Amino acid sequence: MARPVADPARQLERAHRILDAAAELILRFGYDKTTVDDVARTAGVAKGTIYLHWKTRDALFAALLRRERVRLLEDVRKSAPATHRDLLESMAGQLLRRPLMKASLLGDSAVLGKLTRRRRESGQAMPMGEHFETYLAVLGEQGVLRADLTATEHLTVLSSTLHGFLIAQQYLPDSVRLRDERLAELVADVGSRAVGSGETGDAQAIARATKEFLDAAMQVAQAKLRASLGSKEYPT
Repeated sequence: MARPVADPARQLERAHRILDAAAELILRFGYDKTTVDDVARTAGVAKGTIYLHWKTRDALFAALLRRERVRLLEDVRKSAPATHRDLLESMAGQLLRRPLMKASLLGDSAVLGKLTRRRRESGQAMPMGEHFETYLAVLGEQGVLRADLTATEHLTVLSSTLHGFLIAQQYLPDSVRLRDERLAELVADVGSRAVGSGETGDAQAIARATKEFLDAAMQVAQAKLRASLGSKEYPT
């Protein structure tokens, strides 16, 4: 007798429930101390069910980080940034609201353990994506970026600014730590001043390029998440 075809919507709902459980446990105990048995118990599924979705524990947690990236980009797009400064502020703000993404960006082994070490070895960069250099090229054509810096140098400055502000906060006493909103503003202000030329360019063209960058980044992120979830449609 043929095995009944599983309901894709039900499978997807179950996958998200498992990822929710994994996120909860990683943030509480860290990746290295979170087992598949723990995830299964918290999600209310059999251990074997998890392996129907992902062959390994690393694949499960990779899917979790990919989902976090998609959700981050969704909220950045909703804020409708019109300039690279707006984009930096929204990106920094969303990172600060997402402990797993922040841990991934900063290489926080206390949270992500050996998974972070593997991501570092694979050359993971700041969460701007592979289309960011194209976006920088458009900004350069509009004259809003410093012409004496290469695309790699622009990216290095922006990445260093973001990392530097986030890392510094970890070593400050609570009494002088900034609110997340203010920290995001400072990241955007310092980063945009460091790479900016002082010119404004064509506001409409820049806003359009910013939207196109986010759309392209979202398409890549969604495709990777679909692959991790085995879904043909965008897995909401």
